[in-house]
Amino acid sequence: MKKTLAVSCLAVVAVAALGISSAANPADKGKLMNPSSLNEKAPDVYQVRFDTSQGPVVIEVTRAWAPRGADRFYNLVKAGFYDGVRFFRVLREPRPFMAQFGINGDPALSAVWRGATIADDPVKESNRRGMVTFATAGPNTRTTQVFINYADNSFLDGQGFAPFGRVAEGMDVMDKLYAGYGEGGPRGQGPDQGKLQTEGNLYLVEKFPKLDYIKKATIAKAEAKKSPDAPAAAKP
Repeated sequence: MKKTLAVSCLAVVAVAALGISSAANPADKGKLMNPSSLNEKAPDVYQVRFDTSQGPVVIEVTRAWAPRGADRFYNLVKAGFYDGVRFFRVLREPRPFMAQFGINGDPALSAVWRGATIADDPVKESNRRGMVTFATAGPNTRTTQVFINYADNSFLDGQGFAPFGRVAEGMDVMDKLYAGYGEGGPRGQGPDQGKLQTEGNLYLVEKFPKLDYIKKATIAKAEAKKSPDAPAAAKP
């Protein structure tokens, strides 16, 4: 009993030391507990700044590429959903693939959003290096999980993965994310998504302490105009 209590206390201390709450401390948890209330239309073009454990990353979103995905991402960022969220699936070996994130560190929030799906967008842009895309579990299953492509993953285009933005600054930061845990369980040795959803960030701190994370996500810039049709290459 004492040993269990000591381990739990150490996990809490570790979370505090890393500056990450097990509940992620969103800016407006009340709204986040009601996904249907987060339905604001996103600007035609906007930028999101991630202050990560490795440095800043700027994502530029073009709504015309994937309107439903762009709207969902905009509302989640504004409400603080991604604050404290870990990059739990970072795959660079045997070939560069992706960095995935988007399961909230608060199990209560995670449970609410698992069923808050949005309809698919047509794929208008390719999953090239630096492109930002919602993860899916099949048709019309997008919720909160997002990945950033490390390479030309155009084979994903035909599977319905519709990019909605690109890394405009900080791809070198993305390349520094810890990738040592590899693929998630049960196929690999990395975090198990089921346990992450039910146990939150405490599970990651205890079992996967080297994972990088988003300290804060904010809307940095918004414009009421469309960006060029062809995305520029991701800047380092």
